[in-house]
Amino acid sequence: MIKTITLKWLQSQGACKESLEAWQKETDHNTFATLNRLVVKNPEWGNWLICRIMNKKQAVQYAIFAAEQVIDIYEGKYPNDKRPRNAIEAAKAYLKNPSKKTKAYAADAGYAAGYAAASAASASSAYAAAYAAAASSAAYTAAYAAGYDAAAAATYAADAAGYAAAYAAGAYAAGAERRKMKAKILKYGIRLLEQS
Repeated sequence: MIKTITLKWLQSQGACKESLEAWQKETDHNTFATLNRLVVKNPEWGNWLICRIMNKKQAVQYAIFAAEQVIDIYEGKYPNDKRPRNAIEAAKAYLKNPSKKTKAYAADAGYAAGYAAASAASASSAYAAAYAAAASSAAYTAAYAAGYDAAAAATYAADAAGYAAAYAAGAYAAGAERRKMKAKILKYGIRLLEQS
């Protein structure tokens, strides 16, 4: 069940001034209808909000979904580096069996994917490195969501996936591809919330 979103709750979550103002302008606080409107108007804030409404399982699912949308970008550039893929699989293992063991496995795999992202970011071809690093970062945060702060990690996973799609599209299509990817991930997040 989705929690009721109130101005007080948003303030307790650290919502920015613009977000609080946007919420106050809404006349209909039917959560799903308002959430859909706000996500369309401001995907960045919508991503932040969705991730704070989700429970841990939903946040991990959201982060995994985001990472899976762009993992092929990383694997296309670094086909022999399985660290990001392993991070996604570790997050999935945590979902199947949320135990201390799978949480630790997800944390370890997440750190490895983080190192993969750092390695890709320092590669010689800056643009290709940027999108590979962003894709690996999405995988890292999926595993991090399982092991630690699910809301923050899920928020970042969607952002990283958006940037990976943008970088991979190139300079001319970057903005459109980022918005398209972000919209796809946000729609998935809303579906997760509606199913609860």
